[in-house]
Amino acid sequence: MPEGSLTGYKVLDVGHYIAGPYCTKLMAGLGAEVIKVERPGMGDGARSMRPFYKDDPHPEKSLHFLNLNTGKKGITLNLKTEGGKKIFKDLVKDADMVVENFSPRVMPGVGLDYETLVKTNPRLIMASISNFGQTGPYRDYKALDINLIAMCGAMSAMGDPDREPLTYGGWAAQYWGGMNAFTASLIALYYREMSGEGQHIDISILECMSTLMENTDIRYQFAKTPHPRWGNNWMGIPLWGCYRCQDGWACLVGGTTAGQWYALCDLLGLPAEFRQPKYGITAPRTLDFDKIQPHAVEAVLKLTKDDIFHRGQALGAATCPSPNAEDIVNSAQLKARGFWTEINHPVVGKWTYPGAPIKMSETPFQFGPAPLLGQHNEEVYGRLGLTSNDLARLREAGVI
Repeated sequence: MPEGSLTGYKVLDVGHYIAGPYCTKLMAGLGAEVIKVERPGMGDGARSMRPFYKDDPHPEKSLHFLNLNTGKKGITLNLKTEGGKKIFKDLVKDADMVVENFSPRVMPGVGLDYETLVKTNPRLIMASISNFGQTGPYRDYKALDINLIAMCGAMSAMGDPDREPLTYGGWAAQYWGGMNAFTASLIALYYREMSGEGQHIDISILECMSTLMENTDIRYQFAKTPHPRWGNNWMGIPLWGCYRCQDGWACLVGGTTAGQWYALCDLLGLPAEFRQPKYGITAPRTLDFDKIQPHAVEAVLKLTKDDIFHRGQALGAATCPSPNAEDIVNSAQLKARGFWTEINHPVVGKWTYPGAPIKMSETPFQFGPAPLLGQHNEEVYGRLGLTSNDLARLREAGVI
């Protein structure tokens, strides 16, 4: 296997659930040795997240955990014990990075904050991911993904204007926080290579999400008007959003150019009056929304997702299906680019996982199974000179 971009670097992953583990999953994919530190007995809370392989609530069968921790080594360590703290500091001595996504009070509370750890290793880079950041009046407030999506303003801009605001699907905020931590960590690593100095990275998921709302924020700052909720009818433009078709849902965009609009007219067989030159710009189409939209909705119902996608694209329109999970797994585009990857796990066997979000010609991503709980205790602790008898004693004392 070729070396990765981060081969030779060591990362201590004390994250849990999604944001921290996703950050370090990407590091492992680039070749870093990522050592996942978990609580003895319980492990990362993601091990209890549904769905489970064959619906069996087993700590080695959470599909979230298996996906978020590919390619890592796993150890158990109780950071609340004095012995656990000492061992962790010993591991930090030759680590390049520490990634954690606890509440801001947790790592200082156990005496393992950046200010303490950097005394052990002055070149250490530590990324701390939290809901609201390490400072500010909300730093200790509770939040799940939906709270953060609401607080960044995204929900206020999504949904039909006469209905309640809507959230994103999945765990978008957590993944975006993890991606930003990954990027920031690489930049900090580059800076360290240039200057010799480590640093502490403070990632606020709220701030990460707020960067995605730039359009709505700027709109308010300059125009002093809130971003309206348009639902699928963006700015009241006909044919802009998802529409029911013959075999599901499809996404059609009225287009910002005359060519795209006329291509949609050809695809849907709209009346000739809607092909007038004046409809080549969006404003007249918006004014005549109530005239155009009924014809368009009826025409879409007569076509399949494939008709809309492929014929529409051939004509020059911005069209696509609105795929479900089965469609995505079988996507010709994702398959052609080798996005999906098979990984063989000792408990759940060989399954297909989402691949890397980027492709690199010389240092391709590396994939391996998520670790079993404490799987690499002997290997990792052996480097510290701990023997099998030492590990047995530490295990009995609840340290590992």
